Amino acid sequence: MNSEDERAGSGRLWPEAPAKAEGVITAYCDGGSRGNPGPAGYGVHVEDAQGRTIGDLSEFVGRKTNNFAEYSGLLAALQFAIEQGHRRLKVVSDSELMVKQIKGQYRVNSPELRPLYEEAKRRIGQLDSFQIQHVLREKNRHADRLANEAMDRGMGKSGGPRNGSEAGEGQEKARVLRGFVKGGVVHFLEGELPDGVFVRITPERK
Repeated sequence: MNSEDERAGSGRLWPEAPAKAEGVITAYCDGGSRGNPGPAGYGVHVEDAQGRTIGDLSEFVGRKTNNFAEYSGLLAALQFAIEQGHRRLKVVSDSELMVKQIKGQYRVNSPELRPLYEEAKRRIGQLDSFQIQHVLREKNRHADRLANEAMDRGMGKSGGPRNGSEAGEGQEKARVLRGFVKGGVVHFLEGELPDGVFVRITPERK
């Protein structure tokens, strides 16, 4: 992992978990993009056969699409299983497209996704058994939270409370972005803001 990955990515392992657990481990995967394409990240929550947490993975992947982020999460889950010596993996995802593509029910026509799909199939081939299941988003909340944390880090947002218990819901440190107005529309010179964010525009003095 390079220095940029170290800044944008986050992963935790629980050392008390056995290096090679018997039975199937389950990886709950999610990926998202704010803008599609836009700032994107994935989250993976991994449990052993007894339902104990053995890993949380979270990484910002740059300006990408939702589907790219979803596949990045799948690849991270597969790599985790391989590196940690787990030979049997079940993946749970709320991306119906990715699940059906991996199962061979949908074709992969996107030039962006094709290399990720092929790499995923290569890693799957290194396991003794593999399953993938589609679930509704509300059944994948842990991975969704990790994916949003990755996007927040990539966008330079603080890692403070997300539930509004210590700070007001949606509060975050103010940022200054430079841009210009043309035709009544604000254009940022760099960076972007997610939907629903309130801004204050201050004319720049020359």
